[in-house]
Amino acid sequence: MGAAARDMSAAASCSGLPGLCLILVVALLREAADAICCNQAKDNLMCRDACEQILSSKSVSRKSDGWVGLGCCELAITAECRRACKQASSTNDISKACRKQYETALISCINRNEMGSVCCGYAGRHTNCREYCQAIFRTDSSPGPSQIKAVENFCASISPTLVQCVNNYTQSYPMRNPVDSLYCCDRAEDPGCQSACKRILMSKKTEPEIVDSLSEGCTKPLPQDPLWQCFLESSRAAHPGVNIAPPPSTGLDVAELHCCSKANSSKCRDLCTKLYSTSWGNVHNWQEFDFVCEYNPLEASMLTCLADVREPCQMGCRNLTYCTNFNNRPTELFRSCNAQSDQGAMNDMKLWEKGSIEMPFMNIPVLDIKKCHPEMWKAIACFLQIKPCHGKSRGSTICKTDCVEILKKCGDHSKFPEGHTAESICELLSPSDENEDCIPLDTYLKSSPLDTVTEEVTHPCNPNPCPANHLCEVNRKGCIPGEPCLPYFCTQGCKLGEASDFLVQQGVPIQVPSGGVGCYKICTCGQSGTLENCMEVQCVDLQKTCIVDGQRKNHGTSFKVDCNICTCIAGTLRCSNRQCLSSEDDRSMFTGLPCNCADQFVPVCGHNGRTYPSACIARCVGLLDHQFEFGLCSSKDPCNSNPCSRNQRCVTKRQVCLTSYEKFGCVQYECIPRQQKCEHSLDPVCDTENTEHINLCTLNQRGKQLSYKGLCQPFCKSAESICGHNGETYPNVCSAYSDRVAVDYFGRCQEVGIFSDLRLHAECASVQCPESPTLGCKPVTPPGACCPLCAGVLRILFDKIKLDSYAKATKNTPITVLDILQKIRLHISVPQCDVFGYLSLESELVILVVPIDSNPKAIQIEACNKEAEKINSLINSDSPTLASHVPLSALITSEVQISTTLNSESNSLSITINYLYLNIIIALLCLFLNR
Repeated sequence: MGAAARDMSAAASCSGLPGLCLILVVALLREAADAICCNQAKDNLMCRDACEQILSSKSVSRKSDGWVGLGCCELAITAECRRACKQASSTNDISKACRKQYETALISCINRNEMGSVCCGYAGRHTNCREYCQAIFRTDSSPGPSQIKAVENFCASISPTLVQCVNNYTQSYPMRNPVDSLYCCDRAEDPGCQSACKRILMSKKTEPEIVDSLSEGCTKPLPQDPLWQCFLESSRAAHPGVNIAPPPSTGLDVAELHCCSKANSSKCRDLCTKLYSTSWGNVHNWQEFDFVCEYNPLEASMLTCLADVREPCQMGCRNLTYCTNFNNRPTELFRSCNAQSDQGAMNDMKLWEKGSIEMPFMNIPVLDIKKCHPEMWKAIACFLQIKPCHGKSRGSTICKTDCVEILKKCGDHSKFPEGHTAESICELLSPSDENEDCIPLDTYLKSSPLDTVTEEVTHPCNPNPCPANHLCEVNRKGCIPGEPCLPYFCTQGCKLGEASDFLVQQGVPIQVPSGGVGCYKICTCGQSGTLENCMEVQCVDLQKTCIVDGQRKNHGTSFKVDCNICTCIAGTLRCSNRQCLSSEDDRSMFTGLPCNCADQFVPVCGHNGRTYPSACIARCVGLLDHQFEFGLCSSKDPCNSNPCSRNQRCVTKRQVCLTSYEKFGCVQYECIPRQQKCEHSLDPVCDTENTEHINLCTLNQRGKQLSYKGLCQPFCKSAESICGHNGETYPNVCSAYSDRVAVDYFGRCQEVGIFSDLRLHAECASVQCPESPTLGCKPVTPPGACCPLCAGVLRILFDKIKLDSYAKATKNTPITVLDILQKIRLHISVPQCDVFGYLSLESELVILVVPIDSNPKAIQIEACNKEAEKINSLINSDSPTLASHVPLSALITSEVQISTTLNSESNSLSITINYLYLNIIIALLCLFLNR
């Protein structure tokens, strides 16, 4: 009798004791049962005999080329545990390296998958049945009724034993509340059946029990019977799609699968794909990946990408009790600043004290680290666990000089592997001393200089205060008076794969890999917490190259052509539209504007919703004469032609579209039902009479005109007009911030801003800028602006063709600048910084990360700089952190310029930045505005 058959014999024999027998079967599958456990079934001799039979055989079905826990290994907290898991052949093999109190997620995943391997093994070669079965066990949430029903539909005729096995696992999860279907009992024609039906629904809890009892007390299930029709329809209503569930739409971890395309070698790309696709991989694959790829400097792009998925860089570190030198660093990025990693560093030190540091490719013998520079070893252990990361490269590697120094001093050279020296070992572990590629260890040999300083930089989402499967979002909306107010929101999310901890927002379109390299599909994170409604998009040929000046450029490569930033995308060159100075002889005629247009401010409004300083510039960016009209876009009334029906109200909705307006339109209004029912949700807006409304729906229902989104500000009622960085004139600063546009100067827009340092003409001659900061910050001037400010400035090239494909896949909805800004804003974790932006005249997205305080401290300016550098790096590396989100995946490449902070005598010194009263307004607005 085979092991799997014996297991199922136990499951069948214990059917009379569902709760107890489920425990017994799970225990047997975990290899944790003993005679005492089997004696718990003393009242059911058949069940006890079957239990003891399995126990005596000590056999749990496994494939010879691996074991079912492999898909769970990435859930391990410590590196030692993860490595032991990958190399194990059973659960018992990892018990020594993995501390159960810290590795609960790993142990739970392994136990669940072991039981799943037995159940799903009965599917044989029937792929659909096996996939539906595996979907039950590849999630840590309760199996849904649609999943359970799908197993019954696809597997009942193939393997009743499989269905019974799954039922043993799922029977403790009620499919729905039976009382909700009481009204169906009145549909029965027989009064006796009506009474029996109500009695059954009130007393039975699971659907199988209900179905069996109704079959006995009423008629056999017939589709045409009114009682059964009602009962089944109510089940579908409670659980949509209960008849047939779609196959699992994602593999083990599609976020990590996205990283596989970044492998430098085909070998590592293939291994990576095997490990993170729908297969569970095997021991050999994991070991080979660790040995060949995990520490290979040539695979830095793929490895950094994988690190972003597993542990994204987050600002700030605090509350560590062992690695205390890593505390109080609010402007530094870390991957794993938490209690588990703190404990992991202590455990590492205990292991190293035994005289050896175990690596996948070698063991490094060391002297007694309790005597040989113990503080340096402690810093290394904490470094490897807490994982500080650069804002630009996001690397977590110790510099080669530090590695060589510690191994020369404390390495046991007599026991080094043959042919190896401290230098050769460090060449594998830390191959660089470049600032962009490594982090010097001496930073963490001493405590933070901010230990005694309280600064105004907070991190409400680090560590994540939200429940499992929930995303943390910084609260920038404020709170309803009288209600509890937290600095963050918790929103339900979806995992990108059965073994993934990477979450995405509910209700938003998500891009995930599909099939071969370069192929993707767009899905939606549904209410059930899973990806659904997936739609394939056109594949990208990543093998196509671009020829530039006789040189071949690979897909994704970014470079400069003259002064323009360019990227090769699947054989097509995408470049910005900057005007370059070709020779010194042209300097006198050089305007710095696109197409060398004249410096004249005669604005026109494009059909994409963007105001251009002149018709020449509008034509330069590709607009035809019939696609723009003279005047500012803000001066046009899109509702003047009464475009809405009688029962609708026309409301102005200004937007700048990045997609092709010929295909998807770019209307500047929306039609609102006049009698719509409004929800009591907080999203305050202010009307033109300076009256505040709880949300936009309420304002529209009352027939008022929107002035700006956010709380009403008294000074905006009579404030003078301002010019935004986008060249658009706004009636007040509040209106500009409502569109997420920062203020350039007071008064109407009257000049074309600065674009080039090489320009000879006097820019912005008639503009009086707010007083520039004189202490603490070296400001920057955004492209097209007249006045400098303290901020991180990103200039981003985007793929319009990709945006068009996304718009087509999402109900032909145009994608706007505001869509991008709102998504980027979610990735800014410091509430003291906010995001603004616009479409530049050079066909780039310009995004500003600005400190919101009126007199920002140096540390706040630095925090905003780090946030800008982080976003810049994520874009340039095509990290899943951003690339999983539509439309951020269309951002190709980025350049960042930061307003560097100047040295001051004290880190707590407040920076006096007198922007007249403009920044005071900015501070107040950014604290309360929603948009």
